[in-house]
Amino acid sequence: MRKLLVEASPGVAAPMRIALLPGAYHKPEDFVREGFAEAMRARGLAIDLEFVAPDLKHLLDRSVLESLQRDVVAPARAAGCRFLWLGGVSLGGFIALAYAQRRPADLNGLCLLAPYLGNRMMTEEIARAGGVRSWRPGTISDDDEERRIWAFIRGLPTPGLTIGLGVGRQDRFGHGHALFADALPAATVNVVDGGHEWPVWRRLWELFLDGLANGRLLHAGTSSV
Repeated sequence: MRKLLVEASPGVAAPMRIALLPGAYHKPEDFVREGFAEAMRARGLAIDLEFVAPDLKHLLDRSVLESLQRDVVAPARAAGCRFLWLGGVSLGGFIALAYAQRRPADLNGLCLLAPYLGNRMMTEEIARAGGVRSWRPGTISDDDEERRIWAFIRGLPTPGLTIGLGVGRQDRFGHGHALFADALPAATVNVVDGGHEWPVWRRLWELFLDGLANGRLLHAGTSSV
């Protein structure tokens, strides 16, 4: 697992850390290139950022979740991080959700920017049921991550876990995003024009940081900094 740590104050662990996973075939350096660290610095936030890219060979099994606990979560806590958020864009958001579903007590929050939420058949099943609150997941096999994630969403809120969701109005995964947003407080959801691309994710990241800076996101959720 490749990691790139951007510290708010070099050599001093910040009280809060946000670990972000990129989408498929993207790299940790892409977050820096697209201005994610710059946006954090511009707001003067005492937050360490860690950009993480799991090995592609681990994405098809749950070893990626074990790697996140071993290589990201445990070291952050050992460094003195009091508030740990996990998140990502596209497939990275899906992995973050899968981790939170299995180990919610490890995290204080999720930052999900245009997350992949499973195949169209899954979201259409939920839509036909009248939305995620009305949907009944049935028996879920241990390896059915998509259904497990949607069952987790159905059961929100999770005590101690704040979820920030950012989506583009023209995103190709918008059908699932709308279903997800219905399960969240409106104050924790940001929507901007645009599709599934870095300029949109950068704008959503800026809005997420603004929500942290002004307390709106945290006050609407269930954790605090």
